[in-house]
Amino acid sequence: MSAKSANAFIAFLMIFYYWFRGIVLFFVPKPLRFKSIDGQLAVITGGGSGLGRALALRFARRGANIIVWDVNESGLRETVRLVQEDSPGVKVYHQVVDVTDRTKVYQTARDIQQSIGRVDIVVNNAGIVNGRPLMDIPDDRIELTIRVNAVSHFWTVKAFLPDMIERNSGHFVSIASVAGQIGTVKLTDYCASKHAAIGFEESLRMELLSAGLTDIRSTVVLPYFMNTGMFHGFKSSILPALDYELVADSVVSGVLCNDEYVVVPKICYTLNTLKTLMPVRAYYKLYEVMGGYQAMEDFTGRDGLTAADTTAKHTNSNNNSINNNNNNNQRQKVN
Repeated sequence: MSAKSANAFIAFLMIFYYWFRGIVLFFVPKPLRFKSIDGQLAVITGGGSGLGRALALRFARRGANIIVWDVNESGLRETVRLVQEDSPGVKVYHQVVDVTDRTKVYQTARDIQQSIGRVDIVVNNAGIVNGRPLMDIPDDRIELTIRVNAVSHFWTVKAFLPDMIERNSGHFVSIASVAGQIGTVKLTDYCASKHAAIGFEESLRMELLSAGLTDIRSTVVLPYFMNTGMFHGFKSSILPALDYELVADSVVSGVLCNDEYVVVPKICYTLNTLKTLMPVRAYYKLYEVMGGYQAMEDFTGRDGLTAADTTAKHTNSNNNSINNNNNNNQRQKVN
């Protein structure tokens, strides 16, 4: 047997080994497989509320020191207060960072590494949603959704990856969504951004493995819609919105087990499989039966506004911006 044939045979055996190993681990209680993150440093984007705040609390309970990023400083301060009360033994910091600003992301990452220490865990959690038909979404809001939910992951990973490569150690977490695998009415930009986040994370994992960096881990999280407020008004008679606290527990558990995928609830593992196996029109009918076409009818989002309200708000905001710019130009001319 040639060396090439021998390597192919060994690879074939390894496929079945990992398949069997995965089946066995499925029945092993997760707490028995938890790794320690005591003393490690975790950066969590979108940490000013909701899932990001819940993750900060849970990682801190495991002994990790926490840095939360958000554009909402008051929310960040509240997260810091809650973490300090809940886990007084850990260090917790907050930094106002717009993750779409790569210059700010890179500079803040350098500051962290110089003044606080090496980062061990990066959780890309920041996200936004519009929840409107494609033609009702202003172009700049589409661009913003893609930048926050997907493109920002490039900047955070590039900011912290070089140091992780030096020591072949670290963990990236991408909070994506089941909507990144299955298109949903009134979520064209959101689904596209989450699909991009999944593709980015999976490609990154392959790059790390091909480079032999097997101890830099990554986890992509695909939760169903959550009751964080961001999806306020979402409805489904079959599978209602999830409690984000439950999702936070699943995310932390997955990270501690070095799971590559965390899908919440587990029944959503079957959705993409059904989509692949079923005839297209049969899948469309299943989507209809599950209430997919009506799920976003009453969506208002975190601001508590309907699609018509948010469109009007956006238009008024643009008009005010134009008026302010004109006034500023007039003042500059006078001066």
